[in-house]
Amino acid sequence: MQSKHIVNTLAAALLGATALTMPTFAAAEDGASGQSPWQIRARIIGVIPDEDSSLTPNIGSVDADGAVVPEIDISYFFTPNIAAELIAATSPHDMKVNLNGGGSLDLGDVWVLPPTLLLQYHFMPDGQVRPYVGAGINYTHLYNADDTPGTSVDYDGGFGWALQAGVDVPIGGNWSWNFDVKKIFVNVEATVNSAVKADVDLDPWVVGTGIGYRF
Repeated sequence: MQSKHIVNTLAAALLGATALTMPTFAAAEDGASGQSPWQIRARIIGVIPDEDSSLTPNIGSVDADGAVVPEIDISYFFTPNIAAELIAATSPHDMKVNLNGGGSLDLGDVWVLPPTLLLQYHFMPDGQVRPYVGAGINYTHLYNADDTPGTSVDYDGGFGWALQAGVDVPIGGNWSWNFDVKKIFVNVEATVNSAVKADVDLDPWVVGTGIGYRF
């Protein structure tokens, strides 16, 4: 509970700082480049879980498969170098327990929704290649769990951190091509058949490419 309170406080502080500095930074952006501060991107992403789990009782380890899905993000540039990006995507994952004695227990599938807010630094905003890095927070929500017959799984999500690196390459007009890699730290708690408790760090790598438009 204490860690959740800390993350909530940090999230509120980040959003508060964004609101307070937006007018000043927006004016600097308009004066520097004449561009709109808004940018939208559409990507195809691969979500690759890098899971680590502990089960009580210890009957094995949780395994989640990957997924390929669309992603949308919206960025606001406070200055030519500094931006905030809100990312939205949802992905389905088949879940199972690899049993200690061999074999596996199929847990069905579940959809994961981890909206993520990142603060970014863009190194060369006017270059022909425009790399950036980012860091921020996410909240992971799990929904539409589809259990297998005889198995019931209850999931609880929570807050986590996110890191990012990517590059934009202008392709004409306001359009650009984008390549992006994120590491999202996601902790999930699950209860299987009201008997087995699982604490799972999904911690996926998210690798994507797509196009962006600067308004």
